[in-house]
Amino acid sequence: MHGKAGLVTGAAGGIGRACAIRLAAEGAAVVVADLESARDGGEETAAEIRDAGGRAEFFACDVANEQDNVALVAHVVERFGTLDFAHNNAGIGVHKLLADTEADEFDRVIAVNLRGTFLGMKYQIRQMLRGGGGSIVNTSSNAGLRGVRLLSAYTASKHGIVGLTKNGAIEYAEEGIRVNAVCPGAIMTSLMSGISPQRQQEILRPQAMRRPGDPAEVAAAVAWLCSDDASFVTGIAMPVDAGSVAGW
Repeated sequence: MHGKAGLVTGAAGGIGRACAIRLAAEGAAVVVADLESARDGGEETAAEIRDAGGRAEFFACDVANEQDNVALVAHVVERFGTLDFAHNNAGIGVHKLLADTEADEFDRVIAVNLRGTFLGMKYQIRQMLRGGGGSIVNTSSNAGLRGVRLLSAYTASKHGIVGLTKNGAIEYAEEGIRVNAVCPGAIMTSLMSGISPQRQQEILRPQAMRRPGDPAEVAAAVAWLCSDDASFVTGIAMPVDAGSVAGW
């Protein structure tokens, strides 16, 4: 990733932070993006990268806001001269049965997870078309590949991300733009640690490996998909899920 520059959304913590750190460790310049309310965490991510000798800075962005996505892409190009990769990772979830999920809760999950990914891709692709190509990696989930009890809104949004990924891949492959998705299983982030131990065990149960994953394990897959080592890979939804979707 030496000489490349790009962005990671939802990078104030969890998977996003791990991915930003890994991409920077591979030599990339990284704009760490997250909500203004998450600035402290985003600045910590950027500082950790800089302390290790990398290049990074924080940029406040609400991915559900169209103009924030425009500004984020413009900032990466202004700051580092190019947009070679983008990792659309920001996401939220609601743990409720479908019929108990409020309409505004559903709308918010779709706005952040699905609309946010769409808007990110829209302006990232436009810039990459001007710049000669690039790589986009979206964070879906194993809930983008199957149903997950108590996560109906989240599951709907993550299935949608897989669809956007496939469409982006086939529409822009000949323009030098690759689009892929990672589909993490139970990763120990705030979304996982903030639920009850009983619910954690429910989520872990389908996995062949009965432990939560580390965000760094997802970051390894994201860094590969962003890199030229994955130059013949586009349109995939890659499980990083300890065998969860393989069957049980």
